[in-house]
Formats: sequence, C-alpha cells, structure tokens
Amino acid sequence: MRGRLFLTLLIGLTLVFIARLFYIQIIDPTYTLDAANNAQRIQKVYAPRGVIYDRDSVLLATNQAAYDIEVTPSLISDLDTLRLGQLLNISYEKISSILKKAKKHSPYRPSPVIRSLTSNDYAEIQEEIGFYTGISMRRRTFRKYSSSSAGNALGYIGEVNDYILSKKPEYELGDYVGISGIEASYEKYLRGKDGIEYITVDNLNRDVGPFQKGKYDIDPLPGKNITTTLDSKLQSYGELLMSGKRGSIVAIEPKSGEILSLISSPNYDPNSLVGRHRSRNYNLLYNDSINKPLYNRGLLAVYPPGSPFKIINGLIALEEGVIKPTTRYHCIDGYHFGDLHVKCHCESGSVNLRESISFSCNNYHCNIFKRTLDKFSSSSDGLDRWKTHVKSFGLGNYLGVDFISGRKGFVPDSYFYNKYYKNNRWKAPTIISLAIGQGELGVTPIQLANMTAAIANRGYWYIPHIVKSIADNKIDSIKFKTRNHTTISANNFEIVIKGMRDVFEIGTAKNSKIMGIDIAGKTGTAQNPSGQDHSIFIAFAPIKDPQIAIAVIIENGYWGSRWAAPIASLMIESYISKQSSRKDLEYKMITGSLAKEYNVTSVETPLPEY
Repeated sequence: MRGRLFLTLLIGLTLVFIARLFYIQIIDPTYTLDAANNAQRIQKVYAPRGVIYDRDSVLLATNQAAYDIEVTPSLISDLDTLRLGQLLNISYEKISSILKKAKKHSPYRPSPVIRSLTSNDYAEIQEEIGFYTGISMRRRTFRKYSSSSAGNALGYIGEVNDYILSKKPEYELGDYVGISGIEASYEKYLRGKDGIEYITVDNLNRDVGPFQKGKYDIDPLPGKNITTTLDSKLQSYGELLMSGKRGSIVAIEPKSGEILSLISSPNYDPNSLVGRHRSRNYNLLYNDSINKPLYNRGLLAVYPPGSPFKIINGLIALEEGVIKPTTRYHCIDGYHFGDLHVKCHCESGSVNLRESISFSCNNYHCNIFKRTLDKFSSSSDGLDRWKTHVKSFGLGNYLGVDFISGRKGFVPDSYFYNKYYKNNRWKAPTIISLAIGQGELGVTPIQLANMTAAIANRGYWYIPHIVKSIADNKIDSIKFKTRNHTTISANNFEIVIKGMRDVFEIGTAKNSKIMGIDIAGKTGTAQNPSGQDHSIFIAFAPIKDPQIAIAVIIENGYWGSRWAAPIASLMIESYISKQSSRKDLEYKMITGSLAKEYNVTSVETPLPEY
C-alpha cells in the first residue's frame, strides 16, 4: 500500500515538473529570453513620429530615413582613425574622443559616432564604411518639413539629454523629443511607441542574425497623425510679407478659435534643425541675439496694445453707463488736466464715440476712462471694476492655448498702484495712459488677436488653438468648444464696430481699404522707450459674418497705417478672396525692410546647412 502511494506521488511530481518545463520552454518566452541574454543583443526600433497636416490636409511634417553610425569597441582592430574621421567629416581629435568615450561606456555594446545621416549622406559612405570592423549602422527616421515656413509654430525636436531625462524618465538617452511648438505640445501623441529586436551575437558580440527568426521581436507603434488649424498658404504668405521686419501676425477664425496663422518674424527653416548639421544650425539660431529667430513673438513678446485698446475702453464706458454713443468731447490738441497734457493728432474737433475710433482721438478716451473710474467711491474700486472688464477679453492671462509656452501679459489693478504710489495717492489722471493702451499695460499678439475675435463675435470668444484633430478624433471638444463671454452686453458692440468700419472708409486706414470686402479695424502706434514706436493693427472681416480676426505688430514700424494695416489687409484679402488685387502694395510690403531702423544689415536668419 505504501509503495503504491509513493509511486503515485512520484508520477504526479514528475508530471508537474514536465508540465512546468514545457510552460517555461515552450509557452512563456521570459525564461527563454533570460537564458539567451548572454548570446543576444536587445536593440530598440524607433517608432516613426506622427505626420502633421494643415487644415486642408496639406502635408506639413513627415518622416524620412536616417542612419546612425555606431561603434562597438571590442570589435575594432587596426582602425584607421584618421581616415574614418575624414570619411565621416569629423576631426581626428573628435573621433578619437568619441571612441574613447564609447570604450569607457561599454566595450561590447554599440555607441553612437554620428547621428541622423540622411539617405544621401549615408549612400556616399555606405560602401567604404562596411570595411571597418566594429563600425555599424542603425536605421531610424527623422523629421522632414514640406516647406521652410511655420518653424516657430511647428517647433522642432531634439535629442534627449540628462536634463530632459530628469524630467521625463520614460525616455532614454539617444531618444528624440519635441522641444517647442506643436512638436512639444503634442509630443505624447506624435511620439509613438518604440519596438524591440533581439539580435543573436557570437562570443565577440558580432551580429549573427535575428534571435529565433524574430519570434520575440516587438514592432514599433507609429505616432498619431495630427491635423492642425493652420492655413499653410496664408502662413507662407504672411511670412513673405514680414520679410525684413521684426514682429508677429496672428490670425484666428472667430467662430471656432482656430489659429489660421501664427507668424513670428524673423522665422527659421524647420528643416535646418534636423540631420547631422542640426547642432551647428541650432547654435547659429540660438546665438542670434539680435533677430532672435527661435523666439516665438506671437506667444511670448509683450507690447503695449496702443490705440486698438481704445475699443475696449469705449465698450467699458458704455457698459458702465458713463457715456452714450452720442456723448461728445471737443478735441483741439489732446487731453488736459492741470499740468497733465496727453497730445492728440486727430484734429477732429467735436467727436462722438464712433468718430473717436475712426480718428483715434486720445482726448475722448482719456475723458471716458476718467469718467469710468470716477463713477465709483474710490479710484481703486473703479480700476478693479475696469480690470474685470478688460480680463474678460482674455487679456492678462495665458488663455489656455495648446502650446507649452506663452506669456500672461499684464493688466494693472489697484494693488499694483497702491503699492507703487502708497496709500491710495493716485487718481484716474495719474494712470491716464491706460486709456490709450499705454503705461503698464502689456499684451501678446495672440491675446490681441483673440481680443479682436471677441469683438467680431459681439462679446464672446473661444480659446485659441492650433490642432484640429488627432488621428481623426476632434481634440478636447469641451475646452475648445466652450464660449467664454465678456462682461460687455452684445448690443454695445455695434457702435464701436461701426467706428472700426469707418477706420477703413474715412479714418486712419483708408489707404488699406479692400474693394468688395467689408472690414472693421483699428490702427495703433505703441510707444517704445528703447526706439522707434511699434506699428500695430487689428481687424476682422467680413463684418456681418466674420471669417478671420487678425492682429499685426511690426516692431519699430512707426504708426499703424504705415506697415501693420497694409499687411493685415493683404492677409485678409488673401484668405477671403484667395488672391491679391493690389500687387503694388503687396510688392511694397514684401520688399520693404526695417533693417536700418534696427541698426542691422539684415533681418534674415543665418543660412543653414543640410
């Protein structure tokens, strides 16, 4: 009986042991891979990034084949370092340093010698490089942009370094990551998921072939494709108009908040920041402290809004009931209050609200600003109420746009002035420059464009955004589809919009009028303590059914009607009519340069290498 029980237990344990061995060796690959670790090399297969399109499915960014040249120190014998350096266009000192670091890192694992060779670059060295024992090639992809435009909007990618690794531990050294623009903001969608290859190696770590015919390999998962809101034709046209100038153009579709163009000038060719010359080109762009081509002025530059802000002050005065559309003020040479004098060049005599906009009367808006603050028991209360109205247009905050970079701008309040002047020792005349968009006020171009969209919509706006869909799925519909309402009643907008229409008919931008397109706009000249004033213009069109709202800022461009208004009108015509009927004006804007005003010989970016 005992012998039979012992035999039964022995058979049972044997069967369990056999089943376990079968599971380990046949079904579960973990132990198979672990046992083979000493005879194989695990190699990452980089996932291709998602493709980027414009709003009309025009390709903006795709991928192209690239090659990394790597070295395995243990396989090197009698290496002609000098010749290898000449072949790869690397100095003898640098190639020697690379080989020394590679040996220190790991004698038996590949280390990079040179990254991101194009197909053409690799074809030139492919035949000879094969004769170098220990030197191998790894295929990957890198970006290829369809044109030289939209560099600051699209952004660029860069290799992960120790700093990025400390912030993003899910990456590895040698990976690439979006650094700016859309490439950075939508990195998690564009990146994809890398795959794995198991390579069988011999006792000298030389490749023999795929481990078990690739049975355990994991294919990479490509990144998701993105459709942007950009109009690539409008973007390229705007960049052409900005030739020889510093500044920004931001155009928004009012009914959706979609960004049609985001132009920062000078711009850079995004293709210059891919490939083997990326580091050289990046250093040229980064160190250009005069033109700052990597600085996205549309999101980061802060300017006084100038006279376009008079529209907001007019709306606030209407909403607070301190004026009516028919309220008039007489202007001779500006605003006077005691010894205070704010000059004005309108020379229009007695003006009402509508006329004050078309002729840009400083006196009128200084008076109504003072009336607004004086309505309340204290200037502090009046200013804080004023600030509430101003911020409802999206000024003084980040807006929530889908970029990782941006600036808040600045809208001052009573706390700011009480701290500066002490114990409420200030009144409306003390801060009267706010009435005409000067003083401590600061806005970014995208905020100015969004403010214009809110006016076009008669009191509401959508958060500006540059991505329309990801892999055919609409983005964040709640955030970007929600209306943000201003504190101004809809009926108060009509009179100021009529004044903005008069700007083109009889006012400061009459020379930029477009036949057949009804436009509302406002010129501005923003004071610049460090040099010539900035040229500013905002506009939207058509008035009854707005399709585009735009803000143009030309640094040191004198008055608004000189550069900003013509450029804005050409952009509007190009978008709505799909052509330009004013070739003389177009030529003047394209060829016009402010290099002398900037005390430079050129306002262009350095010539890149590819």
